[in-house]
Amino acid sequence: MKIFDEIESEVQSYARSFPRIFNRAKGEYLYCEEGTEYLDFLAGAGTLNYGHNNDLFKEKLLEYIQADGITHGLDLHTKAKGEFLEAFNEKILKPRSLDYVVQFTGPTGTNAVEAALKLARNVTGRENIIAFTNGFHGVSLGALAATGNSHHRGAAGVSLSGVSRVPYDGYLGEDIDTTAYLEKVLADSSSGIDLPAAVIVETVQGEGGINAASFEWLRNLEKICRAHKILLIVDDIQAGCGRTGSYFSFEEAGITPDIVTLSKSLGGYGLPFAVVLFKPELDQWKPGEHNGTFRGNNFAFVTAKAAIDYYWSDDHFSNEIKRKGEYISQRLTHIVEKYGDGNFTTRGRGMFQGINCVDGELASKITRKAFQQGVIIETSGADDQVIKFLCPLIISDDNLKRGIDIVEEAIKSVCANETEIPEDTCYFDDVYHEAS
Repeated sequence: MKIFDEIESEVQSYARSFPRIFNRAKGEYLYCEEGTEYLDFLAGAGTLNYGHNNDLFKEKLLEYIQADGITHGLDLHTKAKGEFLEAFNEKILKPRSLDYVVQFTGPTGTNAVEAALKLARNVTGRENIIAFTNGFHGVSLGALAATGNSHHRGAAGVSLSGVSRVPYDGYLGEDIDTTAYLEKVLADSSSGIDLPAAVIVETVQGEGGINAASFEWLRNLEKICRAHKILLIVDDIQAGCGRTGSYFSFEEAGITPDIVTLSKSLGGYGLPFAVVLFKPELDQWKPGEHNGTFRGNNFAFVTAKAAIDYYWSDDHFSNEIKRKGEYISQRLTHIVEKYGDGNFTTRGRGMFQGINCVDGELASKITRKAFQQGVIIETSGADDQVIKFLCPLIISDDNLKRGIDIVEEAIKSVCANETEIPEDTCYFDDVYHEAS
């Protein structure tokens, strides 16, 4: 650990929660140098939906590298890009009757959000953006302005403007439809809310605490946008690529966004890759108006195409996600009823679910104990009060059960105020071993 302490910045985050040196990964497993095996319920914060080092993708990637395929090509036409676009169009967009243009941005989700906001403002001629409480859209300045979290916003160093924030679904209670509030302030010229260029929304707020908007709320939001000629942006960076059960998280709500941002698991193999999808009439960019040296990752084109070909050519994978999601729902509901003492609640949908422990310190104790027992799992929410289940979608039924079992035991132990295992202890093969 010495080199990390000596020269790595204090900005590091996940390394503090999981202080091990990891050297190998496969499927739903991570391994540290001591040989300890961990079930990965973090999955690169949603970047590894198809698991670590997926053999189906690795074979295609190695073939491409061995053939001296293009590594870097700016936005030049390459064979890898063309094949990805063909697969994405034929197997993702057309079956869902989605007519979108694809823009390759810099390889991060926040860059895709920056491009989406910029495009909306340029097309409409308006500046304001509507974002929602607890939303998270990235930490570069434009995306950060639309992000709610004060921890991230406080690091900006400048004022964050151009965004008005309104309550997300359920923020004011289950019985209050916050789209009615949005409709009211948009219709009132004295509300102080300028007519926006766009509304940006996550159908399930990942970093905000696994808050899932109802389908009715999303449909109402779309109607309001259409009525006021506002562009609807769905940020599907964490909730997309199958996480909720369908490829896009908005499909089951029956809405059609004007703009969609994708990243994280889009590349399939954990390779950096991001795109913005938008309706053809919005394609009003001038050449190079939003660019970047790494817009389009040819290695990621190869693995992204493989992911589409292997997992999204029919409904089997989607149905498997939904089946596993039902199992997660049943287990989490049981855990909440058994150990929550009336305070814990479940949230989310598909394989994007969580347990709200109300107290961030309590949730932290639970995830720390789960890590000691062989599961890597994080928290989210304004106060890190939600235990966030984000395992790879390809996880086996046995390992899904085992991982949840371990978390349940951690909850049982912490809630019973049992003595905690020392923090330098790992769990491996049902026996505790001291980590060197």
